[in-house]
Amino acid sequence: MKTSVIDIGLQWEAPALTLALSEVFNQGEAAQVIVNTTGSSGIRKRVLLSTDVIGKSAELSNAQVGAEPGNIWSLLLPINHVAGLNVLARAIKLGSEVVSVNETADYTAIVPTQLHRALFGDAKLLEHLQKCKSVLVGGSPASKTILEAATKAGITVITTYGMTETSGGCVYNNKALPGVSVKADESGLLMIKGPILADGYENNQELWNQKFKDGWFLTSDLGTVKDNEVQIIGRADDVVISGGENVSLTAIEIELAANFPCVKFLATAIADAEWGQKICLISDYEIDIDQVTQVLKNSLGKQFVPKEFLVVKQIPEIGIGKPDRVKASQLFLDKQR
Repeated sequence: MKTSVIDIGLQWEAPALTLALSEVFNQGEAAQVIVNTTGSSGIRKRVLLSTDVIGKSAELSNAQVGAEPGNIWSLLLPINHVAGLNVLARAIKLGSEVVSVNETADYTAIVPTQLHRALFGDAKLLEHLQKCKSVLVGGSPASKTILEAATKAGITVITTYGMTETSGGCVYNNKALPGVSVKADESGLLMIKGPILADGYENNQELWNQKFKDGWFLTSDLGTVKDNEVQIIGRADDVVISGGENVSLTAIEIELAANFPCVKFLATAIADAEWGQKICLISDYEIDIDQVTQVLKNSLGKQFVPKEFLVVKQIPEIGIGKPDRVKASQLFLDKQR
């Protein structure tokens, strides 16, 4: 029986939420936390996570990174997202308080955007990350180039994969946490099972029934599992058909990030009479279109070359670093009007 509900929202501040969670954890109450999430498709969901699940996720995470009672986590993510919520839960389980970027911490969690900022200009954040024993990086894919740069800069990165429905990251450095199982279905979509799964979606049982079957949560991510190693290919809805060819938008972004590490990219597509889906590219800095075209043509094939380009001050994002392809597509549609 659920005795209370904690609805995570912008009105919460870290001390108040920490106190609320501490009381639940320490008193052994059964409660639910509601976390809002929006996928790249634009569908908004209110995910129901039991505090038992959040606590278990925190315990598994602390054990995986080697965190001990009294160790410090820094909170660099918003607490209305599951990643920030998890940092609070991990700290509570260790009997410690979270700190800011201005203080020294043993562990922290960030998204690739923050790692990019640290490596290319934010000296305070860089120093903070360098002093941490481990830095969890998740929320969206991090390019191989950025991860290698982080290692060279003295940052110990642990990549994570998960979603709000799995109480955040449940795969660390391509390995599922103890007690968590991951497999791919016949279409290549990853499925997850374990003690870290949500209870469902508030007021949307139909959608939850589509995603949760026989104890497994069906993700929207394509991937492979071989010898217990999980490899993420990308979101199923990030693959579009352009000119009769399958094109992975994520592959475009990863390839460009490797060749232009100081620039952020977001690939998208819009309906087009000639191509079916026309590949479009957004960057946050002026780029040499001919050079970008050559890189993609040589590495991925001519079908991956964008037909339209746009420079913006800030890449459209959902939540904490996830690409907002819906908004990105709208920017190109607006240009046609």
